[in-house]
Amino acid sequence: MTPPVGLISLATAQPPHELPQADVARVAREIFQDRFPQFERMAPVFETTGIRTRQSAMPMAWYLEPRGWPERMEAYAAAAVELFVRVAGAALDEAGLTGADIDMIVTVSSTGIATPSLEARAMEAMDFRPDAARVPVFGLGCAGGATGLALAARLAAAEPGARVLLVALELCTLSFRLDAPTKADIVATALFGDGAAACVLRAGEAGFARVGGAAEHTWPGTLDIMGWRVDPQGLGVIFAQAIPPFARQRLRPAMDAMLAGQGLAVEDVDRFVCHPGGTKVVEALESALGLGQGALDHERGVLADHGNMSAPTVLYVLDRVRRAGLPSRSVMTALGPGFTASTVTLDAA
Repeated sequence: MTPPVGLISLATAQPPHELPQADVARVAREIFQDRFPQFERMAPVFETTGIRTRQSAMPMAWYLEPRGWPERMEAYAAAAVELFVRVAGAALDEAGLTGADIDMIVTVSSTGIATPSLEARAMEAMDFRPDAARVPVFGLGCAGGATGLALAARLAAAEPGARVLLVALELCTLSFRLDAPTKADIVATALFGDGAAACVLRAGEAGFARVGGAAEHTWPGTLDIMGWRVDPQGLGVIFAQAIPPFARQRLRPAMDAMLAGQGLAVEDVDRFVCHPGGTKVVEALESALGLGQGALDHERGVLADHGNMSAPTVLYVLDRVRRAGLPSRSVMTALGPGFTASTVTLDAA
C-alpha cells in the first residue's frame, strides 16, 4: 500500500519591483485614455480589485515602451530563472535539503516560453543532480498551483521515497500591451502581478500536511472563458465570459462531484483554500461554497498584497493559512483555462 504523500515545505518569493495600485492606475490613465474610448468607464476596476500593491519582474518604465516577442521572452528567461533559484532554495532550506537531494522537479509556468525550460537553466545554480527528472508544465494558467501540486503528489506516490520539488512561477506583467487595448487588457492591467511558490513533497514523510486526494472538472464548451491570444506582440489575455457569475452558478455542482469521488462533502471541509482571481471572484466562491461573507480572509490578503499572480497565488494563500494554523481538512481549489476547476485535499499532519 502506497504511503501518504507529505507536504514537507512551502516557500514564496516575489520579484523586486513594487507596483502600488494607485501608481498603476495613474499611468494606465495616461496611456489608455486616448487610445481606448471606454477607459474612464472601466477605470474603477483599479479600485474594485481589492489590490493595494503588486510586484513585477521589470521596473515600471520598461512596460511603457513597445515590446515584441524576443524582448518579452528574453526578460522572462532572465527574471524567471533568478526567481526560480530564490524560491526553490527557500523551499529546500525549510525542508533541510539541498538541490542534490531532489529526484524530480515539476515546473509550472504559462506566462513565458523557455526551451531549455526553467529548471534546466537553474540546474547548476541549484546543484540538481544530472539524473533528476524534469517535468515542465505549460498552459494551466491560474489553476496551475493546484493542478501542479496534484501532479507532484502523484509523482511522489508513484516512487515512494523520492523527493519531488514543485515550482509554480508566473511573470504575468510581461504580457502588458500598449497596442490596441481591449477590455480584457484593461482588467489584466489592474489585476495581475508576478510571483513564485515552491514546495517539497515525499511519500511517507509527515511534513505539515498530507495530500488526501485530488480532482479536476472541465466544463464542456468553455474554451473561450480564459486563455491567451498569441500574435507578433506577444501574449494577450482572453476573458470572453465573466468568471464571477460562472463560478457562482456552476462551481458547487462540480465541487460536490469532485469531493464525492473522495467520499467527502462540502460540509466535511474545515477550510477552502481558494485562488483569489479578484474580489468579485472571491465573493462568488464564498457564495457558491456556502461560506460566510468574508470567510476567505487570507485570499483577500494575498490579493491585496500581491495581486493575481496566476498559478502560484493559491499556494501563497495556503502558506498564510498554515501559518495561522492549518485545520484538520482543507481543500485547495483554483479555476483556470479549460475552463477547469482543480482541487487538492489536504489533511493536517
